[in-house]
Amino acid sequence: MGRRPKWSRCTPEKIARQLRRLGIEVSPTTVARLLKKLGYALRVNHKKVESGVRKPPDPKLRDQQFHYIEDQFVSFACRGEPIISVDTKKKELIGNFKNNGRAWKREAIRVNDHDYPSDADGRMVPFGIYDPQMDDGFVCVGNSGDTPAFALDTITRWWRQVGLQRYPQATDLLILADCGGANGPRARVWLHQLQRQLCDPYGLTVTVCHYPPGASKWNLIEHRLFSQISKSWEGEPLVSFDKAISFIRNTKTDSGLRVRACRVRKHYPIGQKIPQADFEALSRCPHQTLPAWNYTVYPWPLSEM
Repeated sequence: MGRRPKWSRCTPEKIARQLRRLGIEVSPTTVARLLKKLGYALRVNHKKVESGVRKPPDPKLRDQQFHYIEDQFVSFACRGEPIISVDTKKKELIGNFKNNGRAWKREAIRVNDHDYPSDADGRMVPFGIYDPQMDDGFVCVGNSGDTPAFALDTITRWWRQVGLQRYPQATDLLILADCGGANGPRARVWLHQLQRQLCDPYGLTVTVCHYPPGASKWNLIEHRLFSQISKSWEGEPLVSFDKAISFIRNTKTDSGLRVRACRVRKHYPIGQKIPQADFEALSRCPHQTLPAWNYTVYPWPLSEM
């Protein structure tokens, strides 16, 4: 036996040709059958290796954070306080572009052969809110930047239109969010607007728990809301904002999921800065357990703890 190559891209046909050169007559079908017996199969890539994290957190810290989030969830739920999971869904080009998935049609829908952004009517930026206690979704569809200001405007809109009516006696709010992006713990605009737009005007004490870096797929909104929205429009080109919003609004499940959606036309510029003095004046209190990922923002002035 020769030395086994570390990297190879051989089909049964190529292997059969190589064997014939060695004097072994065999068909590609036989090669494929023998490969299956040896445990080989046609496989796709699995997204299992974490990336994008400079220093992956200690697995013990990750596990501790998941347990802490569960404890906070149970505590808020037992007290009847609102809990929401928030995130930005994948951005989509609006136009006659291919959309992944299949749909029952008499004929295939003809779409552009290339997905050039210059051919798009805009880029959809959906920021979503999921209420796990009510199995209810709320999505604001913008066409500007995925910024902390946009995230807080969406949460404030949800609280004004839904939260106040659903939880009239609420004094606390738990937000479950990813550890990066517009709603990351290091985003000063996120923290500043959290107090200015939500805590101070409505007297809410807001607790935020972030999932560890690289663990966003465990955020409730990902598999309970966003995955269902993707199913509702699979195989359908998003030719307009109205059509995309209609798909979001019509997203339903047998378990009772219902989704509200609206269009946001406001422009959100990136690069907004918060002065150091304003940031230090925030009524923010990190938790003793993993303070970098868990904190509470109080209405001004800081409440007695």
